Amino acid sequence: MPDKHLHIISFNVPYPPNYGGVIDVYYKLKELHLAGIKIHLHCFEYGRTINKELDKYCEKIYFYKRKTGFFSAMGYKPYIVASRRSEDLINNLLKDDYPVLFEGLHSCFYLRDERLKNRIKIYRESNIEHRYYFNLSRSEKNLWNKIYFFIAGIKLKYYQKILTYANLMLVVSLDDAAYLSKIFPKNKIVFLPSFHANEELEINEGHGEYALYHGNLSVPENEFTASFLIEKIFNDISVPLKIAGLHPSRRLIKLASSYNNVEIISNPDDEEMKLLIKNAQLNILLTFQATGLKLKLLNALYKGRFCLVNTKMLAGTGLDRLCHVADSTDLLKKEVVKLFNSDFDNSEFALREEVLSENYSNKKNTLKLIDYVFR
Repeated sequence: MPDKHLHIISFNVPYPPNYGGVIDVYYKLKELHLAGIKIHLHCFEYGRTINKELDKYCEKIYFYKRKTGFFSAMGYKPYIVASRRSEDLINNLLKDDYPVLFEGLHSCFYLRDERLKNRIKIYRESNIEHRYYFNLSRSEKNLWNKIYFFIAGIKLKYYQKILTYANLMLVVSLDDAAYLSKIFPKNKIVFLPSFHANEELEINEGHGEYALYHGNLSVPENEFTASFLIEKIFNDISVPLKIAGLHPSRRLIKLASSYNNVEIISNPDDEEMKLLIKNAQLNILLTFQATGLKLKLLNALYKGRFCLVNTKMLAGTGLDRLCHVADSTDLLKKEVVKLFNSDFDNSEFALREEVLSENYSNKKNTLKLIDYVFR
């Protein structure tokens, strides 16, 4: 059998795998390599150093500088797309006729390029980007940032039409698949959940001593959620809350310091975050926008005890049976107290094992991906 080769265009260097989109890219690379696929990885550098770890999984790696600045922000193309263009990239793609996987709308500058018209082109969705930016605009407090996110959302909604040129779309949630199928009825659209770090359940026995909220705290939506939990949910109950994540703002740190039961843990490394999730009595995960798959939910289900979420966190995931759901402030308070005083039993463990192995197994999804691309 001849070797199977695949180009992957990544919006950023996918190592270390410590935030949403790059987690999916990194573990996809790893699993494809283990399955024998020869990967030609193209990375746009942006705030992350080049790491030799990626050499283990790739036949060839190319790095390109993002074209940041004023000129990439002008014009009808979204900034996240226009800043990821490179003639070196297109020339490297033209050296052969292998399929090309575009990671996120960010990487789709050349999806419509005439020079690739006879190539198999796969779009990997991780979010409905214009919805994401409109929600960032709603969450943002700074007026200029609010305007920027809103304009970016308009550009992304218009630019989304370019996806008609994809032979295949691989989508991370059932809700997003339904949306894209409605917008692009002639395209082949497949539900393929995000790849992730977990291979088996690692749930501690016994009882935890705190509730945990975690995420990238520099993202406006996550800061908004953390503030909501402090001021509206844990403000008058005795349950301890730990909030862990990257780059918390001074405002959030100051807010947390006003409450005796709230602690901010800034920039934990992977091992510390893993221990925080495993040792918590409950992981509380809320979102105010129902797009994509929140990988932190998967981490909590594989490693943590109880998971308390709102309805939007579950949208299109099929993970409803594994979580406790509350949407109002009063119900969230009641569930926090109830779960903090409950025991996590073997029946919950068994159900997680059954559901997660069905749709969220990296190995199963790798075989599906290879079949979709190369058959």
